[in-house]
Amino acid sequence: MMYEYTVYWIRDEIANHYFHKSDILYRFLKDYQLNSHRLDLQKQFIYITNKFVKDIMISHIEKQLERKESTEINVNGTYMEIKSKRHFIMLRISDRQLIFHSHSLQDAEELLFPLLRQIQPFLFVVGNTINNYGLIGRDRLLSHHHISYAVFCLKK
Repeated sequence: MMYEYTVYWIRDEIANHYFHKSDILYRFLKDYQLNSHRLDLQKQFIYITNKFVKDIMISHIEKQLERKESTEINVNGTYMEIKSKRHFIMLRISDRQLIFHSHSLQDAEELLFPLLRQIQPFLFVVGNTINNYGLIGRDRLLSHHHISYAVFCLKK
């Protein structure tokens, strides 16, 4: 079974302010996902998130993965498949979110999160098909929820 997650690049001041309030950020992002047509939510969403630049993201991921042996990447427009011997990620890059599918968060921790941490200081990950979320940072765990993986924090 593949799980779907969305990654948001949160503005520094918002991430710092919500350091111990990630449940509020989670509820807002879920509300936005369900009601993205609402103008008030659109404005708030644009305010708290940064844009992902597709070409920069693809270039960075490709360059970093070229160095890893036994890791393969396939790019088709805004879609990417990243795989190694034991892990697999399907990734779609949108304007203000990255949507990925994986069998487990361990796949993302092995293939995707280290690459994102190199260029994005604050990321908030929301499970779309599983009730998980967490705020991760470049060098440290930012959220205070139950730790399911060594460097990714989840709330179930």
